[in-house]
Amino acid sequence: MQQTGTKIMKRIFILFILTLFLSVYLQSAAVKAKEPDNALVLLDDWEHPEFTDDMDKDPLKTAIGRSIEYFKRLPPDREFVYGSHIYTAGYLVESMNTFLDIFANSTSPEDLNKKVKKHFYTYKSVGTDGGGSVLFTGYYEPVLKGSLIRSGEYRYPLYTKPGDLMVIELGQFCPEFEGEKIVARYNGNRVVPYYSRREIDVEKVLEGKGLELLWVSDPVELFFLHIQGSGIIVLDDGKTQRVHYAASNGRPYQSIGKKLIDENIIPKEAISLQNVKTYLKDHPEERDRILSYNDSYIFFEKVNNGPIGNLEVVLTPGRSIATDNRLFPKGGLAFITTQKPETDQSDRITGWKRFSRFVVNQDTGGAIRGTGRADLFWGNGKFAEIAAGAMQHDGEMYFLVKKPPK
Repeated sequence: MQQTGTKIMKRIFILFILTLFLSVYLQSAAVKAKEPDNALVLLDDWEHPEFTDDMDKDPLKTAIGRSIEYFKRLPPDREFVYGSHIYTAGYLVESMNTFLDIFANSTSPEDLNKKVKKHFYTYKSVGTDGGGSVLFTGYYEPVLKGSLIRSGEYRYPLYTKPGDLMVIELGQFCPEFEGEKIVARYNGNRVVPYYSRREIDVEKVLEGKGLELLWVSDPVELFFLHIQGSGIIVLDDGKTQRVHYAASNGRPYQSIGKKLIDENIIPKEAISLQNVKTYLKDHPEERDRILSYNDSYIFFEKVNNGPIGNLEVVLTPGRSIATDNRLFPKGGLAFITTQKPETDQSDRITGWKRFSRFVVNQDTGGAIRGTGRADLFWGNGKFAEIAAGAMQHDGEMYFLVKKPPK
């Protein structure tokens, strides 16, 4: 009887601690994001952009096909919010098929532009301050050297998802926060945030627990694999292994690039992925301090295909984007205008060129938060890394849905 009473008291205590933990989170989360119906605004016909596309058609057909695959996995009445309007998954399949037909059969860019304006509603992101400006960054699929076995060369681990990591869905406690979650672990009788990057990589709290998936040779490249969320590991036997995001520690993303700017280490106008990597590799004594500034930590799993976005479909270089999935419709057809780099034969950026194209919303990311952010997937290879690492340009983002019959 006494033992039963002790168990009940323990559960009550844990629930009390969890409630405190949740109340703090809910107060902070309440001001984090606008409601989805405020993220997009329906434009009048005269406000539409000029729908011109700078890429080959086939990659877009592939990307749209993968979104259609996603929508078909859902109940046909699953709802998606576009501004003040709601569309079902079944209707979005019809909408995308209509667009594919127009895209394939338009006789010229002018014909495409005319038909899209005639047959589709256009919803514009309200952007950072309500004026429609969206900051575009890029991401890519990194390639690292690695091994299945730890050695003197390969001593930095990729961890798989730990068994003590628990995800608490906040919508179960408050419907207002449907889709929000926190990540935690038990520490005795307490529910606490999961381990930070410093605790995992510097203090090595997970070492020796059998969670090591692979080993790589470069801790800086490994850090940026965490940022990208997926990548290719070239093993020491010549084989390759793709890895993909499996879970995170739930800690907020903090930009080490901003930290380097704030500490006057790298000027703001010179900040880029390449320059950050160069500084960290040239100053190994600073590496742990700077990398640990970003508390966010990613756990991986092995996959055969990739990279895979949050729709569980393979991403398409140049055609897949990542946005805040709390605000923008997953899988949606979009149109963007921003800038892309031009490079010389030595892979140095010589300038930036304005472009526009159709893309598909197929991913999300810890750093992609709010109505004024989007991330363009560039693929893998040298140019992809350069473009993704240097892209920080304003632009505009629109979502398109077929006009319902009158």
